[in-house]
Formats: sequence, structure tokens, C-alpha cells
Amino acid sequence: MQRSRLVARALIPTAVLAGAVLVAGPASAHVEVESATPQALAVGAVVAFDAEGESSTAGITEVKVALPAGLTGSDVTLAEAPTGWTFAASADGYTVSGPALAPGANAAYKIKVRQLPDAKELAFKSLVTYSDGQVDRWIEVPQNGSKPQHPAPVLTLTAAAPGATPLPAAGAASPSAAASVSASPSPSAAASSPAAAPAPVPAAAPAEKKSSGGGTVVIAVIAAAAVLTGVLVWRRRAAR
Repeated sequence: MQRSRLVARALIPTAVLAGAVLVAGPASAHVEVESATPQALAVGAVVAFDAEGESSTAGITEVKVALPAGLTGSDVTLAEAPTGWTFAASADGYTVSGPALAPGANAAYKIKVRQLPDAKELAFKSLVTYSDGQVDRWIEVPQNGSKPQHPAPVLTLTAAAPGATPLPAAGAASPSAAASVSASPSPSAAASSPAAAPAPVPAAAPAEKKSSGGGTVVIAVIAAAAVLTGVLVWRRRAAR
């Protein structure tokens, strides 16, 4: 009897520990990240993600990611995703989404990064959405060796290769192109310039000229008639 009590007491801590493990079980689900070239300033690196499906009744429909410092949505393209899923970039991240996966299935996808930042670690904070509306927030970044309950996937990078330099920002115009644009105005801009518009021609000028010419003819006719009349009168007087 006493031995049975001792065994029961010994099993109590084990049962408590097992219960604690079962309670913390859902928190073990997470999003993993890895790359074949995890090196700072690596160009064209492919980064793979695996979001664990932890629901037994709903499937993952979307994974939304906030990119770490040094990366924008324009630096990332989709390399691989579940069938039917699409990629949409935003200013500070991206979203991969599509038809719901089977309950419990992981959402595995890959992105291609134009150039990895010059950093030691990259945290890709992720929101995993399920078909029933449930959202798992894997956004906590470990600090001082702590292990958060909902850790963000973190990619550890090795030091940059000797001579590696950051690429120009995506979409940035070269100085020569900017100078060419400023030195060569477009035809539409030149046409809209006030200095290029021709001076208007007064519409009343021809009418005034015609009116002035008609008055001169009339005056000349009157003058000629007066002279002729004077000559006739003078001849009549001289004949008398």
C-alpha cells in the first residue's frame, strides 16, 4: 500500500509536465525559413518558407509577410507556390494567397530576392490566414536569447563576400537619363509654351483698308467734276 502511494506521488510531476506540454502544443507550430545562399548582399537568392498548418478543420488560404529592413516589395518575386496561388507585392512586404489547402497541410512557397541586405539576421514577420478566418500571427522577434511563443521566421546570414556592394535601388533612374530628360523637352511641352504661339492677326484691318480706298475714289471724282464745271463756265463767259 505504501509502495503504491510512493509510485503515485512520483507520477504526479510527470503528469503535470505532460499536461504542460499538451497545453503548449499549439504554440510549437510556426513558419520556417531557409536559403541555399544565406549570405549578406547575395544577389538573386531564393528563400524558402514553410508555414505549418495547425488546424484540423480549415486550410491555409493566405500568408502575408512584412519584409525586414533593407527590403521592399519591389525587391521580391515569387519563385514557387502551391497550385493556384498568386503573389502580390506591397510597399513593405508581400502576400501569397489562393485556394484553401487541405486541413493540416503546410503552405510551402519560395521567393527570389533581388539582393539580400547587409545584415546578420532577417526576420520575416508572417500572418497565416485559414479558410475559417483564423489568423496565426508569427511576428515576435527573439531578443536576448528569449524564445517567444509566436516567433517570426528568422534567416541568419553569413558575412558578405569580399568586394560585394549594394545594388542601385530598383527602378532608380541614372543621372545621364535624368539630364537627357531635362535637356530635351517633349513636343507637347514645347507646343504649350506661350512663346511659341503665333501673334494674332487683326481681322478688321482688311475692311478698314477697303473703306479708305473707296473714300479716296469718291473724292477724286468730285474734284474732277468741279474742275470740269469750272472750265465750262469759263469758256461760256469767254465766248460772250
